[in-house]
Amino acid sequence: MLTWPSCIKIYVASQPCDMRNGPDGLAALVRQQGLNVFAGHLFVFLSKTCDRVKILYWERGGFVVWYKRLERGVFKMPNCEKEAQNVALDPSQLAMLLEGLDLSKVRRPPRWQPPDVCALP
Repeated sequence: MLTWPSCIKIYVASQPCDMRNGPDGLAALVRQQGLNVFAGHLFVFLSKTCDRVKILYWERGGFVVWYKRLERGVFKMPNCEKEAQNVALDPSQLAMLLEGLDLSKVRRPPRWQPPDVCALP
């Protein structure tokens, strides 16, 4: 199980990716989307059959590629708009995606937010 701080952004590519791509090919796909591959964010790519996932991120002078293949079942692609190039997730949603859970069926209660500091007398 991977855990990430909430400040890290996680982007899932909305289109399937060729899983033969290594770090350089995946980084090129990130740059095509206009994102900074060196920002330390995670970039998630699913295969055409959705049974494989690669995660690319930059860490201390080098790229890291994390790969998972399901022997049975598929990863459930998060819902996204047709024209969107990628979908932003939080770390808990990424964990659910990697477990094969369908994010469209997960219901989260609203999170509590402290009152606005500027609104206080």
